[in-house]
Amino acid sequence: MKTITALIATTLLTSGTASAQITRAVPECDRGEFCAWSGADYAGQAHRLDLETANPGECIPLPDGFVARSFVNHLTRDTSVYQGAGCSTEAEFTTYPGKGTYVPDAPFVVRAVQVWES
Repeated sequence: MKTITALIATTLLTSGTASAQITRAVPECDRGEFCAWSGADYAGQAHRLDLETANPGECIPLPDGFVARSFVNHLTRDTSVYQGAGCSTEAEFTTYPGKGTYVPDAPFVVRAVQVWES
């Protein structure tokens, strides 16, 4: 019975008749950048940082009034995102690994980032 169920599921997926497919926008974020968007799924206004504009170890507030709801960490370093513009650990914060972390729907609005030393 398990074999028949697996065969039916495989046939539906490979024949294109399965209707539950999720498609997401492919974000444009170059290697060596941290990119943030004002909307979920990499939509809306974008803001980009790289190691020329973001000193490791420093709190970097996003531009005045900008909040990120999705982001990509293409830096070679880990980056923390903060709910508070002052990188306060009293509010929400999380660290994401570098080299290609995609977050299409952030768990909280992001107002600041901090790039870590390698």
